[in-house]
Amino acid sequence: MSGFGITDAQRAGWQRHAAAELVRILDAHRGLPVIGWTVGPTGATLVGRIDPFVSAAKVRHIWHAWRLALAIEEESGQTKFGNGTTYLHCPAERSEIRLAITATILNDDEEPTR
Repeated sequence: MSGFGITDAQRAGWQRHAAAELVRILDAHRGLPVIGWTVGPTGATLVGRIDPFVSAAKVRHIWHAWRLALAIEEESGQTKFGNGTTYLHCPAERSEIRLAITATILNDDEEPTR
């Protein structure tokens, strides 16, 4: 048993629920670019991460494609750092799962395109 009365069995159940939703997402969006996914250890959480080692334009394209495919209507977070790096984040809820798509754009000297 872990803290706050939540058992490891409950946590494992949340992970299975999130993993099953990830399978449904991947099956429904086979044409989208491959991104990295993490199933969170607490609650039912999924985070999709886009590889930062491609061009800024490609990162933005992939981020927008996944955001639109998952019907995440708003771009809720964009942080620009002084070193030219931009961090994109858009959280959502889907099938009782907290979901987020994130991207780090290195050397972001390009204007966003949509």
